[in-house]
Amino acid sequence: MEHKHILVVDDESQITRVLRTSLSSHGYDIRVANDGETALEIMKDWSPDLIITDLMMPNIDGLELCRRLRTKTQIPIIVLSVRGEERTKVKALDAGADDYVTKPFGIEELLARVRANLRRAGTQASEQEPIAEGDFKINPEARTVFVKERPVHLTPKEFDLLVYLARHAGKVITHRALLAAVWGGESTEQVEYLRVFVGQLRKKIEPAPNSPRYIVTDPWVGYRFEPGE
Repeated sequence: MEHKHILVVDDESQITRVLRTSLSSHGYDIRVANDGETALEIMKDWSPDLIITDLMMPNIDGLELCRRLRTKTQIPIIVLSVRGEERTKVKALDAGADDYVTKPFGIEELLARVRANLRRAGTQASEQEPIAEGDFKINPEARTVFVKERPVHLTPKEFDLLVYLARHAGKVITHRALLAAVWGGESTEQVEYLRVFVGQLRKKIEPAPNSPRYIVTDPWVGYRFEPGE
């Protein structure tokens, strides 16, 4: 089996050394950059399957790197940050990151995130059937969303979450089921992921995000997607 390529972007040499050793020992092909500018240069002639990037770096930081990458690629991005505040996580997710791990982290946790994101990216190609439900028109192949004919720009994980909900319209989907489907089985206890992403998604698709009509909360259980008439 061909080894998956991972680009690690971090200005802390100790972090990059540990990640190179740990990820290589698990069969991944690793390249390292110490800032976003170098990462973009590397990607001109090398195509990673996943990127792990720090947020705080010189020149082009992690947030800007996410923004630039999302103009040209949908490969998974995992952000590393010493800051655990929800505000910072939301900024990273909104910039296009798929996942985040707060420093200090255990290597097994990071490996689980890597596997989940690579697995999710590998299954997306077979899920290309367009969705036309109620007020929504979703094209998974083009990754476009229209709500009442209005185009809506979503980050990759927001899009994946909406697609999964839309394919199960009218059914209550538990927190665990959503987390497993969108983030992988290792993330089924990370309910804060859903709160962040559902909140961001509601801001973009709901007429009144504080009184949602499309993504309805079933208290303590999960969410139900109601696409409209």
